[in-house]
Amino acid sequence: MFDIYLSAFALFLVVIDPIGTAPVFLSVTKNNTVTERVQIAFESVFIASAILVTFSLLGNYIFGYLKISYPALGIAGGIILFLVALKMLFEDPNSETASIDSSNRVSIFPLAVPLLAGAASITSVIVIMNELQGDILNQTLIISALLTVMLITLAVFYILARTGKFINKNITNVISKVMAIILSGLSIQFIINGIKAINF
Repeated sequence: MFDIYLSAFALFLVVIDPIGTAPVFLSVTKNNTVTERVQIAFESVFIASAILVTFSLLGNYIFGYLKISYPALGIAGGIILFLVALKMLFEDPNSETASIDSSNRVSIFPLAVPLLAGAASITSVIVIMNELQGDILNQTLIISALLTVMLITLAVFYILARTGKFINKNITNVISKVMAIILSGLSIQFIINGIKAINF
């Protein structure tokens, strides 16, 4: 029973990747105050958790009803991430627009969706819950493992929110540009994986 929890925990830790998303959090909140960063941290993790738990319980029914395939979800997530990466890459960090955008619901987009609750994490939670269909106890363990990873993510974001002000703004801008390049590559990989998974 505990093995199921550990397996699910390891899977969610990889696909949600709290450490990997931390620089993105730092980049998109670079113009926010400490209080705003803390609020964004809580909001993004709460929203992503709600989405993932909802899909863990209803995902198969939702996708089945709408006839949405997992490859389509991956391709859509890749396109969205690519647009986010382009915005981060070409945004002027000193402009007023950058400041307004960075404080305007980044907790929902791109942090909660598609970074935390993205194609990989949504697909993973649906598949693993489907494998244990009818086993309420083990499904509860799966959701517990998911929420544990989300708490770790919140802790990472919270620490960054509190300490981000001590990081030089130029360093933050460099991190933002590097993360944009990495995100663009990751987004294209999502699209490639989605295309490969299509059964022609």
